[in-house]
Amino acid sequence: MKKCPVSEYCGGCQYLGMKYDKQVEIKQEKVEKLLSSFHHVEKIIPCKESLNYRNKIQISFGYDEDHHIISGYYIPNSHLILPIEECMLCDDKINQIVSSVKKIIIRNRISIYDERTKKGCLRHLLIRSTNTNEYMIVLVTGSFNLMKKERLVEEILRYNPDVTTIIHNINQEKSSSILGNRNQILYGKGYITDELCGLKFRISANSFYQVNRYQTEVLYNTAIQSLDLKKDDILIDAYCGTGTIGLSCAEYVKKVIGVELVPSAVKDAETNRKINQIENAEFICKDAGKFMESLSRNKTHIDAVIMDPPRSGSDIRFMSSMVKMKPDKIAYISCNPVTLERDLKYLMKYYNIRLIQPVDMFPFTQHIETVCILNQKNKI
Repeated sequence: MKKCPVSEYCGGCQYLGMKYDKQVEIKQEKVEKLLSSFHHVEKIIPCKESLNYRNKIQISFGYDEDHHIISGYYIPNSHLILPIEECMLCDDKINQIVSSVKKIIIRNRISIYDERTKKGCLRHLLIRSTNTNEYMIVLVTGSFNLMKKERLVEEILRYNPDVTTIIHNINQEKSSSILGNRNQILYGKGYITDELCGLKFRISANSFYQVNRYQTEVLYNTAIQSLDLKKDDILIDAYCGTGTIGLSCAEYVKKVIGVELVPSAVKDAETNRKINQIENAEFICKDAGKFMESLSRNKTHIDAVIMDPPRSGSDIRFMSSMVKMKPDKIAYISCNPVTLERDLKYLMKYYNIRLIQPVDMFPFTQHIETVCILNQKNKI
């Protein structure tokens, strides 16, 4: 394996230089240390490809001391840009597109946005890809003006014929967020479409979508198949994002109700429902805890819950409301075993654990996903 020239400063790949088998061993030990007191931890499901698995990259632009344009990642805990020519975790084609777009930006003398003076043009570059070989480019500016946009589009397409859509995103906020809320389509449909679990999913610039092009279906199928869904089940898909997990469950249950706080994600979820002609799913834009609290208050019957909270985990409002409704089974998909341990301490008062299955979604990093299946104590 070739050496990454910036690994010492980037911080993105904590395990770079380590054999993949050793990485898996460390992650297994980490999950077992935190969770084995609750239940036996299954052997981790490794990723079939440990490099070039990411279907998304976010690059920031700036100037070096000689006022030359640089592009790369922010150094951890700073606002300094580490110049990067290639990320070994990303799809090779994405790396090629990044290099090409940077050359086009420099050749056309596109100015770089300065957050302090709020002058300049280009701020960030986001690129996404799909398993169906569609590629999206998002050019992020700090103002409504994108210099020479017609020429940029022409040259990007000339040198990158695989690009299927180009979007101009405006981000005027002084924050670490890459994207703003305003998008203008410069070329194509403004979205790309992926295939996952036998369904089609439309991905827009601001959509949340799992980044591992090889392992996402493995993660979802592990949760869905282990949950043992029935045709008359009513399923809650909590923290549902763009609806990928819930819609993948729809054929196995009577009804899917997805809840998500981000309006653009709910809009994407509803679009994905229509694309796949799924009639037994609905998506609601609301805080998951408040939503579950209202269902509990109304004594709404549910049979199963799939919950995929952020790294901070779930909250007591959500979990206390959920256990009051007594769903037969819960699939907790966690991207942070530390907060999963905390939440299981609460859920174990009401549920027994049937499965703890780690899934490696992020080779060469310290992150690990875990699927935990729980059943009511009198139902296991």
